[in-house]
This record gives sequence, structure tokens and C-alpha cells, in this order.
Amino acid sequence: MMRHAALFGGAILLIVLAIIAASALFTVHQTQQAIVMQFGNPKRVVQEPGLHVKAPFWQNVVYFDARVLDFAPQGEEIITSDQKRIVVDSFVRYRIDDPLKFFQSVGTETRVQSRLAGVVVSSLRRVVGNNSCSSILSEERGDIMANIQNEVNLAATEFGIEIVDFRVRRTDLPDANAQSIYQRMRTEREREAKEFRAQGAEVAQRIRARADRERTVLIAESKKTAQIRRGEGDADAIRIYAESFGQDVDFFAFYRSMEAYRNALGKENTTLVLSPDSDFFDFFGDISGGASKTE
Repeated sequence: MMRHAALFGGAILLIVLAIIAASALFTVHQTQQAIVMQFGNPKRVVQEPGLHVKAPFWQNVVYFDARVLDFAPQGEEIITSDQKRIVVDSFVRYRIDDPLKFFQSVGTETRVQSRLAGVVVSSLRRVVGNNSCSSILSEERGDIMANIQNEVNLAATEFGIEIVDFRVRRTDLPDANAQSIYQRMRTEREREAKEFRAQGAEVAQRIRARADRERTVLIAESKKTAQIRRGEGDADAIRIYAESFGQDVDFFAFYRSMEAYRNALGKENTTLVLSPDSDFFDFFGDISGGASKTE
């Protein structure tokens, strides 16, 4: 009987020791960090993964994520330095660097994200508002994001977190202004197109005028040269005719009379009313042209 009581008492002792051990031991995963709390007050911070010991029953453990966390605040409408409204969509990557300060300042990830959203928006308004819209969309974008990250990281140290990265995912126009801006851009492009067309038409007109002038000059010079060549040809022909006909006057008279007959009688339905004794018909009756009669 005493033996059974001893066994029963030993079993109860083992159960009690197991309960105490379970309450005194806790593990920290490599992706976690923890704070040991006693009656709601933090006692120590545990950032090394593995098995750890705490006081049983009156101490408890609060775990925090040790990994890099993501947070994407809502898009914010901001006025740039050139008075243009844009909607900036950004995201932040952060890590809980000081669990004790994190617990004392914000306590949970939900609350830190709410506080962080205000810091990000304030920094966006300050940095982006001091830059033009073209700068935000140019190669200066990286420097602007770096400035915002530095400002947010400086403010985030109060929450026990470290800003690992900050990025502007998208920069867009507000829906209320997009259509009017697109219409203004379209109007501006149409104005530029009309201006370019007018300039092109002016250049084309100058080219056509210059071409017409050159054409007129070329035609005039060609006609001049042609008239000179024609006059020189006619002079040569007259000279040759004179030299040829001067050698035989009778043949010259006969040749000219034949040309006159051809010009006057060569066409159909030609009617001439002339006297048969007219000089025009000298070679009709006498091949010598009346030269023998004159003699």
C-alpha cells in the first residue's frame, strides 16, 4: 500500500515538474525575436534563436517578426513644385531593429504601419513637393527616393524599426485631372503639328518658287541659244544660197518660181484669177522664163 502511494506521489511530482518545465521553457524561431514580460512589464529581450528559460507562471513571452516586412500605404495626391497634381503610389520594407522600443512605442505591427503611413506621406509631400513632375519621371527619381528613405528612416528610429528600402511604384495623374490634361496635351500637339505643317508648306513654296525661277531662266537661255543658233543657221543658209544662186542667175529665177508655184498651187481647191500673160506664168510656156522673148 505504501509502495503504491509512493508511486502515485512520484507520478504527481513528475507531472508538476513537467508543467513547471513547460511554463519555464520557450523557443525562439530563427524568424522571430521575443520579449520576456513579467506582470506586463518587459524584463529582457531575446533575439537569439533556440531554447530559452524564463520564470514559470508569472512571466510570459511576446514574439515579434525578425524578417523584413512589407508595407504599402495608399496612393497620395501631391502637388509638385511646378503646380502639377500627381498620385504617388509607394511601398516600404522595414525590419524591427529594437523589439523593446518597438513594444514600448507602438506595440503591434498594425499600429506601427498606421504610424509609418503618416511619416511616409509627410516625407512624400515634403520631398516630392520640392521637385518638378519632370524630375520625378527622370533619372533623378532614384535620388528623390533615397532622400525620402533617409527621412522616413530617421523618423522610424523612434518606433524601433529600420527602413530597409523605399520605392515609388507608380506616379500617375488624378482621375479628375487626367482627361483635361490629356486634352491639353492633345491640343498642344495639334498646335505643334500645324506649326510644323505651316513651316513645311513655307519651305516647299520657297523650293517651288526657286525651281520655277530656275526653270524660267533655263528656258529663256535655251530659247536665246536656239534663236542664236537658228539665226546663224539662216545666215549660213542665205550665204550658201547666195553663193550657189550667184553662179547661175537663170537657175535661181527658175528655182524661186518653182517654190512660188508649190506654195501657191500645192494646196487643194486653190483658185487663181490671173492673166495668162502675167509674169507669174513665165515658166509655164517657156522653160527659159521668157528670157528668149526678152532678147
